[in-house]
Amino acid sequence: MAGSTLGTLFSVTTWGESHGKGIGVVIDGCPAGLTLTESDIQAYLNRRKPGQSRFTTPRREEDAVEILSGVFKGRTTGTPISLMIRNTSQRSNDYSEIASYYRPGHADYTYDCKYGFRDYTGGGRSSGRETAGRVAAGAVAAKILSELGITVTAYTKAIGPVSISYDRFDLLQMEENAVNMPDSAAAKLAEAYLDDCRSRQDSCGGIVECVIRGMPAGIGEPCFEKLSANLAKAVCSIGAVKGFEIGDGFEAAKANGSANNDFFYKKKDGTIGKKTNHAGGILGGISDGSDILFRAAFKPTPSISSNQQTVNTSGENIVVSVRGRHDPIIVPRAVVVVECMAALTTLDMLMISMTSRLDRIKDFFGQ
Repeated sequence: MAGSTLGTLFSVTTWGESHGKGIGVVIDGCPAGLTLTESDIQAYLNRRKPGQSRFTTPRREEDAVEILSGVFKGRTTGTPISLMIRNTSQRSNDYSEIASYYRPGHADYTYDCKYGFRDYTGGGRSSGRETAGRVAAGAVAAKILSELGITVTAYTKAIGPVSISYDRFDLLQMEENAVNMPDSAAAKLAEAYLDDCRSRQDSCGGIVECVIRGMPAGIGEPCFEKLSANLAKAVCSIGAVKGFEIGDGFEAAKANGSANNDFFYKKKDGTIGKKTNHAGGILGGISDGSDILFRAAFKPTPSISSNQQTVNTSGENIVVSVRGRHDPIIVPRAVVVVECMAALTTLDMLMISMTSRLDRIKDFFGQ
C-alpha cells in the first residue's frame, strides 16, 4: 500500500489495522544520542487513547507502546526505531454486517473501488486507530524539538457552534474538561451540546487550533516543499480533516492588503519582528520567526446510530443504523494527533533546511 510514509530526512511509516494484532510505526532518521524511553512516548499516547470520557468510544485500549529497535540503554542509536502498540480490545463481530453495504461518510466505497475488496473490521487502515502510530512517532519528534527550544501545542478551538474565547484562554483548563478546551466556560457549553447530539443519536464536528513556538526564521522551501504546504499535507492526511488554514486563513480573503500585511520593525535586541501575525508565521512558504498558527476543521463522526440511507454491495438502496463503538466527536482525541503531525513536519523541515546555506555547512564541519 503506497502512501504510508511521511517525511524526507525524518521519515515515519505507519503500519497495521484497527482490528489486527497491532499497529505501529517505523521512524528513520532520528539522530543518535536522544534520551528516549517508552514512558516518553506513552505520555502522548495516553492523550489519544479511547474510553476516557463519555464523549469517546467505549473501546478500552491501554495503547501500551513497545520499543522494538533503535534504542540502546535508553538512548537512540541513529538506526530505525520500530514502535508497536498491540490491539487488545477488538470486537470484529460488531462490524460483520457492514461487509455487505457502504457506510455513509466512510471510506468503504472508495476502498472497494481502489482495491477490489476491503478490511471491513473496524475500518482497517482507514480507522482513526491508525493515528496511534503517528502519535507515537510524533512524541519522538516533539522531544527532539524541545531540545531546540521549539514547542508544539494544540487544543480544541470549537465544537459545533461553541467556540473558545481568547479572553478566557487558559491552557491548564484543557486538563480539567473532557473536550480539551482551554476555556472552562466554553467547555461546559460544548459538553452540553454534545450530550444533546448523543440524545438525538447524532454527532458533530469541530476545529483544532495549533501553535508552534520557537521556530527560527528561514525554515521551509520556496516552491513545492513550502513549510505551509507540508503542514497542510500532514494535517489533511488525518482521516476526518476537511479544512486547513494558516494565520487569518479564509478571513484574509475578506481583508485589504493594508490590514492584512504584517508590518516589520526592529526590536530592542536588534532582531526583526512583526507588529501583527496575520500570516500565521509563514511567508513565501518559509518561517518568519514568529509563532506559527494554523487550524484544522474536523467533520462530524460518520458512524451514528440513527437511520441513514445507503447502498449495499449488490447495488440496492437500503436504510442502515451503524453499530459498534464510536466517538460521538473526533476532535478531543484528535488534538494530540494534530500536534504530533505538526511536530513531525516541523522537525523534517528543520533537517532539510540545514543544507540551505554554505556558511552554515562550513560552521558545522569546522571549515
